[in-house]
Amino acid sequence: MKTAIVTDSTAYIPKETRERLNIHMIPLSVIFGGEVYQEEVEITAAEFYEEVKSKGELPTTSQPPVGKFVELFQELSKEYDAVISVHLSSGISGTYNGAVTAGQMAESIKVYAFDSEVSCMVQGFYAIEAAEMAALGKTPEEIMERLNEVKQSISAYFMVDDLSHLQRGGRLSGAQALIGSLLQVKPILHFVDKLIVPFEKIRTRKKALNRIYDLFDEEASKGKPMRAVIIHANRPHEAESMKAELEAKYPHVEYSISYFGPVIGTHLGEGAMGLGWYTR
Repeated sequence: MKTAIVTDSTAYIPKETRERLNIHMIPLSVIFGGEVYQEEVEITAAEFYEEVKSKGELPTTSQPPVGKFVELFQELSKEYDAVISVHLSSGISGTYNGAVTAGQMAESIKVYAFDSEVSCMVQGFYAIEAAEMAALGKTPEEIMERLNEVKQSISAYFMVDDLSHLQRGGRLSGAQALIGSLLQVKPILHFVDKLIVPFEKIRTRKKALNRIYDLFDEEASKGKPMRAVIIHANRPHEAESMKAELEAKYPHVEYSISYFGPVIGTHLGEGAMGLGWYTR
């Protein structure tokens, strides 16, 4: 049985990795004024942050139309028996529900939609695990079982420089954003029950990052095989130094660097940093 793996652009899996593992990607979009750009296709993360600076405003975001999912699933049905479709948290986007609806409409192929309950490369971890298993000929049921197992050990924490983006996008309540801006807080956020919520409020950027390190240390110090990703919003050098620091301390962990691309960057703003991991 051949199983196709689909994810959306907010996993920010590098193109070469997607091609190597045969992961199909459906893009979300950012809208500047009347101009619509499909992220990872028509606009890169670097171009997005430049565009925000030059225009002085943040765009709005848009999930893929259900028809795009149906089109992709029907195309995949020519070669595959099933699809596992991994998407960003249903608590912050309707993308997962779009995949579910499209799966019911695409009669020629069985679609298993998976709600990652997170986003960015932490979501990408699920798609990569699924693709590695599909390449070994594992059944969709076996892959879904493994993804739910991964969910038990997956963690992601991120720090934002400016709460106004989350407030404006409705991803954090206005009262929380106001308190944060008055106190110059650099909050650590995480996903709980599919939503972005504050984990702790910390007064400086450095202290916030050190707190994320401490949370990672709790798991990494156990010495089990892990995958971890450092995620940045237009701060590549900071991400590189974080990676070097963590590699020196925990060489048993497999590290990568990723980024908050246009859609997620719209809600977090430039300067955000994150760290995600799971036990292999």
